[in-house]
Amino acid sequence: MNHKYLPHTEQEISSMLSSLGLTALDDLFSHLPAAIRFQDYGFGAPQSDSEVRASMQSLSGKPLIPFRGYGAYDHERPAIVEALSSRQEFLTSYTPYQPEVSQGTLQYIFEFQTLICELTGLDVSNASMYDGATSAAEAMMMAVNHTNCKRVLVSDGILPHVLNTLKTYAHFRGVTLEVVASSNGIVANDELTKAVQDPFAAFITPYPNRFGIIEHLDTFSDIVHAKNGLLIVYADLLALTLFKTPSKSGADITCGDAQSLGLPLAFGGPYLGYLATLQTLVRKMPGRICGMTKDNRGQRAYVLTLQAREQHIRRDKANSNICSNQSLLALQAMIYAATMGKQGLTQVAMGTIKATRYLFNLLIGTTLFTPVFKAPFAFEVTLDYVGDLGKLNSHLENRGYLGPMPLSEHRGVFYASEKQTKQTLDDFVAIIKEIDHEIR
Repeated sequence: MNHKYLPHTEQEISSMLSSLGLTALDDLFSHLPAAIRFQDYGFGAPQSDSEVRASMQSLSGKPLIPFRGYGAYDHERPAIVEALSSRQEFLTSYTPYQPEVSQGTLQYIFEFQTLICELTGLDVSNASMYDGATSAAEAMMMAVNHTNCKRVLVSDGILPHVLNTLKTYAHFRGVTLEVVASSNGIVANDELTKAVQDPFAAFITPYPNRFGIIEHLDTFSDIVHAKNGLLIVYADLLALTLFKTPSKSGADITCGDAQSLGLPLAFGGPYLGYLATLQTLVRKMPGRICGMTKDNRGQRAYVLTLQAREQHIRRDKANSNICSNQSLLALQAMIYAATMGKQGLTQVAMGTIKATRYLFNLLIGTTLFTPVFKAPFAFEVTLDYVGDLGKLNSHLENRGYLGPMPLSEHRGVFYASEKQTKQTLDDFVAIIKEIDHEIR
């Protein structure tokens, strides 16, 4: 893959050297005296960003290697993300009110909004939200305000912390929130059809869900829209680089957490919420929106737009009281996406799927685990363990690993990312077998 900062592939370099009758780059400098040519100082071969980081971590206290996702996903984070976003002019979480002196900040917010729209396929995005749970709650209130109906349905495949936030917002806003039960890891069509018989504002569904399964949004869209409700999709942005976009499946609003776009685990936060919707719903959207226009000299300019929706103008009649956002983290996500590019993001998503599939095959091969659901999985997979999963996790932690997310005494959700090498995965499963032999 050609890269904007590394323009030549190994094949291209070999081709150029061959045309010159040379075999290595060092041959280009063979005419120089040996005393002034580069000497090998014993540092070894050049290393990638991730390899250098791993080497440095090996010299310090070793963090746990995570095999758990469940809303917080460990991916490679290029050093350029932290280096650029730590510049002092960027170190704020607020959207600027003075466009004359804030064109750089407004531009990256506009670029972030563009990124979200491209990934979701929807018309408009805001400048970001506090986190995924907040974005889901704000999406719920958008639907309530648009439909004038205070009954909302949500899949029980949604992450627990997102569901709890939805319940909090619903309680204090007089909204009835009903959970639609799943069977075999997905919401059955007949269950959803039964739930939409009474008037409702929206159905909120994850993509993928907390079990790692990709559900059929097209069918949900048909059922929901047939009863004049809105379809809200809580989506993993990396998944959208591979799978059908929510807009193509009929989603009216897409929300979620952008933590997987280059943000660290950071002990649970701060993270980055996003929210995108159709043009017809833009007046109901909370938060800041950055637009592009022209100034009085005809030059491109970035400004905050559609501010009549917001609380500093409408006061208590505003769509939401959200004021600040996570614009510093939006910048980090934007730098990550720009650095990786479309192909790079796709490779990260594919690498995560391949790692999880490889881990799944290894675990099933031990005969200590069995798959819980038959539906295809993506970044995470739910398995049953023959023993006590709590004991297994405790011993794994002592050995330097963060084990699967426990759902019950025997059931857990495993996750692996592109960061895990084949050797890391092999070692993890080998240690599980050792621990199982000790505790059972």
